[in-house]
Amino acid sequence: MIEINKYGGQPPSVTDQATSIAKDLYEIGEIPPLGHVPKHMYAWVIRRERHGDPESAMQVEVVDTPSTGSEDALVMIMATGIGYNSIFASLGTPVSPFDVHGHPYHICGGEAAGVVWAIGDRVTKWKIGDEVVLHSHQDDGDDIECNGGDPTLSPSQRIWGYETPDGSFAQFARVQARQLLARPTHLSWEESACYTGTLAPAYRMLFGHPPHGLRPGQNVLVWGAAGGLGSMAVQLVRVAGANAIGIVSDEFKQDYVMSLGAKGVINRKEFECWGRLPDINDIEYSDYMKEVRRFGRAIWEITGKGNDVDIAFEHPGEMTFPVSCYVVKRGGMVVFCGGTSGYHFTMDARFVWMRQKRIQGSHFASPYQVWEANRLVVERRIDPCLSEAFTWSELPRAHTKMWRNQHQPGNMAVLVQASTTHSASKR
Repeated sequence: MIEINKYGGQPPSVTDQATSIAKDLYEIGEIPPLGHVPKHMYAWVIRRERHGDPESAMQVEVVDTPSTGSEDALVMIMATGIGYNSIFASLGTPVSPFDVHGHPYHICGGEAAGVVWAIGDRVTKWKIGDEVVLHSHQDDGDDIECNGGDPTLSPSQRIWGYETPDGSFAQFARVQARQLLARPTHLSWEESACYTGTLAPAYRMLFGHPPHGLRPGQNVLVWGAAGGLGSMAVQLVRVAGANAIGIVSDEFKQDYVMSLGAKGVINRKEFECWGRLPDINDIEYSDYMKEVRRFGRAIWEITGKGNDVDIAFEHPGEMTFPVSCYVVKRGGMVVFCGGTSGYHFTMDARFVWMRQKRIQGSHFASPYQVWEANRLVVERRIDPCLSEAFTWSELPRAHTKMWRNQHQPGNMAVLVQASTTHSASKR
């Protein structure tokens, strides 16, 4: 891990660091002449026979630098974010990426910051040398959902770096030009790289499912409030003029979540109502419900007696889902984008149908929603919450830390072509 320096001096630009020598392969951190595309590149590669923990599954290999289509861009990756999709890809569960794309090897990574290095002949908005951030939504652009509907519902929708073999854990990455966003120029490369994979899905969860879009004054229960998703959600709730009730697992994280703008924080370790719903006919169910109601009263201590949450922001899944379905208000929404604690979701359906609660799945975000979310970072209304930055060689270990829940609050990043932390040209 490297020390994060948010207050360093003006660093050199990428072009100032470029070598004048055209080669077929460059070492990590060595910058080619602007626009020169080497034949080969270094990448962290997964192969099917290596499925397992991240430090076994991911190995550095020399591979061909991807070519670009007419609507693509090739980006030199300066830094990349760390996310759960890369852990899933390493493990091969719940789905092996090889069963999706059929490529002989897989390069993870679905969020990054870098420099446009080559463009297709139909790309007009971007030029070589532009500094950009990347998001992971891809689609074919040729169906009704992509043209007036919701692109996230397109049959061709896919997550770059998980459902495609060509992610950001490499010196160069090929993306669709519509995956490019303007880089917030007040941020370093690693800060720019770490947030789209968490901010974008959080934005869609809170604002993308009408009529349950977040409104001022509403209350939102945010699970894992100190993590990547949670830290983005707490800030979005604050920006919207609503109230975030953050759930954390230890006292160390409470002050951090409050500093992001939460109205209150609850330590889940003080309660014992986690896991699958007990059989409703067992005596255990009665004891379980007493504990759930005690948890609900802890929420009321923050929101006021009788004020249940309007939205439960879910992603742990199996361990917390039954509680979310109970504590959300009548007509409220439980919205989830994953199941990091397990995929076997249970609930007492009586509380859901009789109180007309909505259960809503949510998957990443549309290109427009990502653009809206990124604008909040550009305007300095959302902080990326970078907590740890790692060197290229530490990339698998960073994933192990996340997998074992040993990482610091917020988001993580890895330097690729950026040689030092805080090496972006801030303006």
